[in-house]
Amino acid sequence: MNKIQIIVNNGAGTGSAVPVWKETKEYLQEKEIPYNAYLTRYEKHAMKLAGQICEKFPEGPIYLLVVGGDGTINEVLNGIPDFDRVRLGVIPTGSGNDFARNLGILRNTRDDLEEIVSCIEQEQNGEPLQRIDLGEVSWEDCTKPRIFGISAGAGLDAIVCKKALHSILKKVLNRFHLGKLTYLMLTVQTLFSMKTFRATVTVDGETETCQNMIFAAAMNLRAEGGGVPMAPDSTPYDGNISLSSASGIPKWKTFFLLPLLALGKQGGIKGFDVKDGAEITLELDQPVVVHADGEYCGDVRYIKFCCRRDTLWLLHPRREK
Repeated sequence: MNKIQIIVNNGAGTGSAVPVWKETKEYLQEKEIPYNAYLTRYEKHAMKLAGQICEKFPEGPIYLLVVGGDGTINEVLNGIPDFDRVRLGVIPTGSGNDFARNLGILRNTRDDLEEIVSCIEQEQNGEPLQRIDLGEVSWEDCTKPRIFGISAGAGLDAIVCKKALHSILKKVLNRFHLGKLTYLMLTVQTLFSMKTFRATVTVDGETETCQNMIFAAAMNLRAEGGGVPMAPDSTPYDGNISLSSASGIPKWKTFFLLPLLALGKQGGIKGFDVKDGAEITLELDQPVVVHADGEYCGDVRYIKFCCRRDTLWLLHPRREK
């Protein structure tokens, strides 16, 4: 078996990162599986490490594990220069873990590792691994498009993600394993303080204008924000991005509809919409906050979302959620 490369964020999420990494090391040593470990030390370090690992091993498949949360995974995805050679496994330790949750990745360290090792052996025996779509977001004046595994978006969810990145509330709730409440509380607060915007939306060449838009979330997977199913039917196997949006709805009414959104029951409600397409653009009447997998990208007027079909090899079996 090729030596496994592991990027570890020991400071991720709920405080479980340290014991999870300890258990990971114990399992690999017990099974006599060779590995190299790289611990992140600063923001965007995981991105740099992913690029360095790919340069260090130019031949054959790279079995790359991420011990961390959604932010660390996003950094790694944006640091990989050659997806054809990388096989990614995830040991989730974050507070939201939407990437793992959406893909049905087990939240048990030993089970996750056994699954990853089994997939490596499967490939080495000539059996193919599963491959999933990724999303890509770009905006005016961006120097490099940003890859996302879960979602990217503008408006309410993006503002909440931006606030959560440096939220003292999130840090406090994480200590009690209640990190997901951060997004709920910030969503309610942000809903009534944000400005709505007008958006010209083009999905695979078909254009419409939406007034008083509250959010537009481009979903590669079905749920974000700790499990909120923004696009219940979205799948990373069809070559499309699902644009979930809310527009033309009074804020007070949106507040009362949030429980339906959290349950994935927004279908058929006037003002909520989901459109699927391989390429989606938004032209906005004012600068709006944009995120990719919860990471702040900027305040922009033009956004383009694209699907990168069958891009990422996974060291996990396919499970529809």
